[in-house]
This record gives sequence, C-alpha cells and structure tokens, in this order.
Amino acid sequence: MKTRLLIFVLMLAGFSSWAQQDAQYTMYMYNTININPAYAGSRGVLSVFGLHRSQWVGLDGAPVTNSVSVNSPIGESNLGIGVSFLNDKIGPTTENNISADISYTIRTDEIHKLSFGIKGTANLFNLDRSKLNPENQNDPSLVGFSNEFSPNVGAGVYWHTDKYYIGLSVPNFIETTRYSDNDVSINKERMNYYLIGGYVFELNPIWKLKPAVLAKAITGAPLQVDASLNALYDDRFMLGAAYRWDAAVSFMAGFQITPGLFLGYGYDLETTRLRNYNSGSHEIFLRYEFFSNKNKIISPRFF
Repeated sequence: MKTRLLIFVLMLAGFSSWAQQDAQYTMYMYNTININPAYAGSRGVLSVFGLHRSQWVGLDGAPVTNSVSVNSPIGESNLGIGVSFLNDKIGPTTENNISADISYTIRTDEIHKLSFGIKGTANLFNLDRSKLNPENQNDPSLVGFSNEFSPNVGAGVYWHTDKYYIGLSVPNFIETTRYSDNDVSINKERMNYYLIGGYVFELNPIWKLKPAVLAKAITGAPLQVDASLNALYDDRFMLGAAYRWDAAVSFMAGFQITPGLFLGYGYDLETTRLRNYNSGSHEIFLRYEFFSNKNKIISPRFF
C-alpha cells in the first residue's frame, strides 16, 4: 500500500503537470534559453543568467527551482551555443538537468533573422524515501531513486528582429516515465509545446512598452496561456504585470544596474483555491552580459 504522502506528492506532480511539467517561470521573457534552444546567441553577446523561484510559499513540498545558464554567439559565424543547469525540487523528489544548446541563424531579409536550435539534456531524478512515512514499512514497491539517469532531446525555431520576436519549441521530445505500478504510468513527463512572442513599442525616447505572450500545451492537459505587459523607463527601470489564465496574476520589476547587469523580481498571486494554502510565489534573477568594444550597445535590448 502506498503512503499517503507519496499519493499527495504524485497528486501534486499531477497538478503540476497540468500547468508546469517543465519548471514554470513568471519572467519567461528574460529566460527564453531554458524553453527554446534557438535563442542561444541571439542577443549577440556572452550572457550569463541565474534564477531562483520559490513557488506556493508556505505549502509543504511546494516546487523550488534554481537555474543557471550561459549562452553566446560563436565569433562572426551564424552559430550560437548555450549550457544550462536546472535544479527542481517538489516534495521528496529532486531533478537535476544539465542541457547543451546549439543554434544556427540565417537572415531572411535586412532586419529579420530566423534561428534553428537543438537541445540535449541529461536528467538525474531522485526520490528520497526517508522523507516518506509509509503505512507499510516493508512495502517492496516503495523504493527510493538515486540519480536515475534519463537523456532527452528538444528543438526550437526563433524568428526575430530588434523590435519583435516569435518562437516555437519542444524542449523534451522523449516522454520519460518516472514511476509506474503494474505497467501503469503514475508520473510521466510528457512533451511540452511552447509558443512565445512579443513586440517592443517605443512610445518616446524615454518609454518602451512590451506586450508578450507564452502559450504552453501538454497532451491531456488544458492549454496554459501567460500574457504580460512590461514598461521600460530610460532603459533602466522595468515594471510589469502578467496574467496566467485561470491560475495567477503576477507583478514584475527590474533594474539595469550597469550596462551589463540586470536584476529582476516577480511575484505570483494565485487565483485558484490553492491561494488559501500559500502566500504566493517569488522569483528573482540576475543577468550579466559581457560587451566588447565591437558589440557594446548604447541601449540594452528589451528581450
């Protein structure tokens, strides 16, 4: 007989799969490399990104995500590369992903670029049995998993200019079964399909406005849509708000500390019944970009 806590965790994982089988981000528009490998090198500089997300604070076993990524173009070529590390914790389970991205970009005209990307991922899955409290301590079907390895591969396309962008991606093509009982999958990582887009409006020399949207589809789950609106003042201060359809409202702020260093913060407030059991979700990130005299820009790009 399975433990009640395990059932809760699997239910939580199941609930998460409705909205976020892949790790979920409020400020996805600044973290595109994690969901679309074609983004690698698109900013034209070496970019280092670090993020921490605490979801549903106050709820035991709620997701906690940490990620670090580096991406860069390769010299004057059309190639871009990226490397990322993701640590995702939900209850007694921990996943560590190490991914490598490579992209190839072609110019479709004077202002448009079309990038194609491939992502390769090594996943290590852990289930800490010591954090469970089985009703039957001798249940042979309840075991822990330590660094259970599974590979994956994904791909994406990214069409962009300096003012707008649209991307389509599937970070993981292989549907990995994490736990099964009597040949029935209880926790299965399904393919996540992402469609992302945004446009930057220059209202005047001081203000820029960027609406953005992310749609995520998972087989057997409702379509998830995130819509956001960010305002940038004087290329330094960012304020924004977002709505995750039938799930949460979000508020965002950011500050361009130096020409290379950007700090961002986001807060989610649940709109579902889950709001009665947590105090919201927090997300913070730092991005640092290395500019040479050749690629130094006067105004940082808004995406």
